[in-house]
Amino acid sequence: MACMKLGSKSEAFVRDGQTWVCTAGLPSDVVVEVGEMSFHLHKFPLLSRSGLLEKLIADFSSGEDCQICNLQLHDIPGGAKTFELVAKFCYGVKLEVSALNVVSLRCAAEHLQMTEAYGDGNLIKQTEDFLDEVFGNWGDSIRALETCEEVLPHAEEVHIVSRCIDSIAIKACSDPSLFGWPVSNSAHKSEGAEFWNGICTESKMRHVIEDWWYEDVSFLSLPLYKRLIVAVESKGMNPEGVAGSLMFYAKRYLPGLSFKDNTNHHNSASTSLAPSEADQRVLLEEIVGLLPNKKEVILTNFLLRLLQTAMSLHASPSCRENLEKRIGAQLDHATLDDLLIPNMGYTVETLYDIDCVQRILDHFMSVDQAADEPPSPCIVEEDEERQVVDGGSAPLTPVTMVAKLVDGYLAEVAPDVNLKLPKFQSLAAVIPDFARPLDDGVYRAIDIYLKAHPWLTDLEREQLCRLMNCQKLSLEACTHAAQNERLPLRVIVQVLFFEQLRLRTQVTGWFFVKDNIENSRGNLALTKNDIQTDLADTEKTVETRVAELEKECSSMKQEIGKMGKSKSGWNICRRLGLKRSQPKSVDC
Repeated sequence: MACMKLGSKSEAFVRDGQTWVCTAGLPSDVVVEVGEMSFHLHKFPLLSRSGLLEKLIADFSSGEDCQICNLQLHDIPGGAKTFELVAKFCYGVKLEVSALNVVSLRCAAEHLQMTEAYGDGNLIKQTEDFLDEVFGNWGDSIRALETCEEVLPHAEEVHIVSRCIDSIAIKACSDPSLFGWPVSNSAHKSEGAEFWNGICTESKMRHVIEDWWYEDVSFLSLPLYKRLIVAVESKGMNPEGVAGSLMFYAKRYLPGLSFKDNTNHHNSASTSLAPSEADQRVLLEEIVGLLPNKKEVILTNFLLRLLQTAMSLHASPSCRENLEKRIGAQLDHATLDDLLIPNMGYTVETLYDIDCVQRILDHFMSVDQAADEPPSPCIVEEDEERQVVDGGSAPLTPVTMVAKLVDGYLAEVAPDVNLKLPKFQSLAAVIPDFARPLDDGVYRAIDIYLKAHPWLTDLEREQLCRLMNCQKLSLEACTHAAQNERLPLRVIVQVLFFEQLRLRTQVTGWFFVKDNIENSRGNLALTKNDIQTDLADTEKTVETRVAELEKECSSMKQEIGKMGKSKSGWNICRRLGLKRSQPKSVDC
């Protein structure tokens, strides 16, 4: 830390309780009261350096007959501690000026009018020269800005605050290694940096040296920190850097933002030093307002944690709406665990906040409207099905990833007995049909909901099952659905029908391949014989399955006709679903 030494005389002041006495030998002829402290001094050293003290002494002497001049300087910047340094300066006593006291000294010198008119090298000039040295050093600039809090109005008047902030902002936007500036130890902690800085992703990991300034500026008060963020943006800081600093600052003072697996020691320390709930709410709202508008500069799961904290602190509706829109814009990067937001409403109906997720999903769909919607195929072919299940060539578009996320979310909230059917339907219906390559996920969620809500009427069950497309169920899901007694009979029939149609399509494809092979010429006799043998075996298997399905559909129709309308669909389903050999659904 830089230091400037002034004066040459040895210590000449002695403190006795709340009194400072100058031991220069002559009796004191002026008493200056600053707060609870009294300084017994001499007129000449003071008035020869300060325009204000010269005026006060002159005014007092003209109106009083007593020899002792009593002055009150309760409004001097820095209080008694700073005035003690001023007095030493006036007497030429040795003192040290550092980044920790130069701001209050500069403000006090301005207040006391200690200009060059009252002696060369007066306190204003001395402190100004030293401030230029302070602004050239990163650590000293930070310390000086922190001390501005003590004399903020006065520091603003002499433009120290703005100069400090500009100095810090310029350095934060530069590479510290080029200038040899000292940085905090956090600059060397590369391990796990992508988690605590709140902005890195696997595809956009930045070198840890860009994060070096986060910790140092996080000690600033919120008003000064806000001004610094605005300054670094104006100096050209990229959105990722701004976002990273904001997230670091937020996690320092908002305990609820800490990641479950975060081992950063600052989080444990900040819990005990956390501000009040009201202060946390103000801080969170200010942080959200400062977040860059650029998409994906902040991890989606961090935004979701920020939203949960905003709910628990009862932040303003505009703050929560801002976060919901940001999350919605990049919902395809969210995880299921982070989307399970506990319900914090005053009238808690469901375990999780379904309405919040619904709004986030609506925001995502409004942003995704610009994407072209490919037509949904009538039947999912077996090879396409394998590609989707195995993660092959099926493209993972944002809406496809969100569809999978929503299906998983529906399965998690489905067991909640308080979750009303319209709300479940509304959430599931937001996802367009083309976004689901397979409907296995939504089928699983529907099945869980039916199991947790056995009191649903037949009509409600049918309405619920309309959320899935039976043509887009995998073979495994079809097999499960065909024996699922919770499903309406009509749905089971549709599953069997489309399974039969799919097998017919496969048989046609095999015949097409066989004809092409038979028509081919060349030296492929051995290969053709092997292929024909495989084709014959496959055809036999497929044809057998088709015959079984046709027999099941025929038997099912006859059985339903015999039972008549007196039997309910649910009883029919229960009866037909007990054995594999019996039909499992209503008419196609």
